[in-house]
Amino acid sequence: MLVLSRKKGETIVIQDNIEVTVIAVEGETVRIGIQAPKQVDIFRKEVYELIQQSNRESAAPASQDVARLMKHMKNSPKK
Repeated sequence: MLVLSRKKGETIVIQDNIEVTVIAVEGETVRIGIQAPKQVDIFRKEVYELIQQSNRESAAPASQDVARLMKHMKNSPKK
């Protein structure tokens, strides 16, 4: 992990097309602005993790569906 110190109004650049600017510092909260191309998805980590979990759940077959498919395959005529 790269750790940088920045003050309000200062910016870092990532790969020529992403800028992260410190907008405000209030107590323990830092507000940042991110300027990036529209095709770059930007999420808070907790939201990103929920999206990933949801994707894994939707891609996994339900156990009753697998059982039903197996039963169907056993009962279907063989060619």
